[in-house]
Amino acid sequence: MSQYYKKSNNLFDPKSAAPFKLSRSKIDLFMECPQCFYLDRRLGVGRPPGFPFTLNSAVDSLLKKEFDLHRKEQTIHPFIEEFGIDAVPYQHKDIDTWRNTFKGIEYLDKDTNLLITGAIDDIWINPKGEVIIVDYKATSKTSEVNLDAEWQRGYKRQMEIYQWLFRQNGFKVAPTGYFVYCNGDSGKPFFDKKLEFDIKVIPYTGDDSWIKGALKEAKECLMSEKIPEPNPECDFCNYRKNAVMAKIKHEKK
Repeated sequence: MSQYYKKSNNLFDPKSAAPFKLSRSKIDLFMECPQCFYLDRRLGVGRPPGFPFTLNSAVDSLLKKEFDLHRKEQTIHPFIEEFGIDAVPYQHKDIDTWRNTFKGIEYLDKDTNLLITGAIDDIWINPKGEVIIVDYKATSKTSEVNLDAEWQRGYKRQMEIYQWLFRQNGFKVAPTGYFVYCNGDSGKPFFDKKLEFDIKVIPYTGDDSWIKGALKEAKECLMSEKIPEPNPECDFCNYRKNAVMAKIKHEKK
C-alpha cells in the first residue's frame, strides 16, 4: 500500500478523555468547511499552507512596538486620539503571552472538553475598565478599506472569538473592538525606499452568541466516523473533487 502524508500532532482521538486544543483559526476553518476541518483535525490532512505575508508581519511587529511605548507610559496613541476613542493600551503581566502565536489566551469549554486558544494583536482599556480587543490588518488597495466583503466575515469571527475568550477568563469586555487597518499607498510618484500607509481604525461590535453552538457542532463533527459533506463553495474541496474526476476520466480512455 502506498504511503501518504499525514500530520501526527494534535489530532483528535474520540477515545481520549484529555481536553482537545482547538485554535481560533481551526474554529474558523470549521465554519468555512466542515470537511476540510475534519480532514485536518481528525485525519491529519490539512489544506496546503499559504505563503507567509512577511510585509504584513513587519507592519504587525512595528505597530506592536509603537503601541507598547504608549502602553509603558499609559499615554494615548495618536491613532486612538485621531479616531476619538477613549482608551489607552492595556498594561497587563500576560500581554506577551496573549500575543504569542504558540500560547495566546486559553479557555477550557467544559461542555465539549475543547481547549480554545487565540493569540491577539493588541488590547486597550477604557475608563469603564472594559478591555477592548484590537486586531491589526495590512493591505494595499486603491479603494478605501472596510469590512464589507464576504470573505472578511472571517475577520469578524476572529474578533468575536477573542472577545468571547476574554469574557470566559473573567474580563469585562467592551462590545466594540477595533481593526487598525493599514493600507499601503501605491499611488506615490516614486518609491524612495519607503512605503507609506493610510491608517484607518474601524470599529466592529461583535456578537459571540454563535460560538457555543459552533463548538458543540465542531465536537460532534470530530466524534463522528463519517466524513462530513463539504461546503459547496469550498475551493479546496472542489479542487480535490475535480482532480479525482479528471484523473478517473483520463484513465478510462
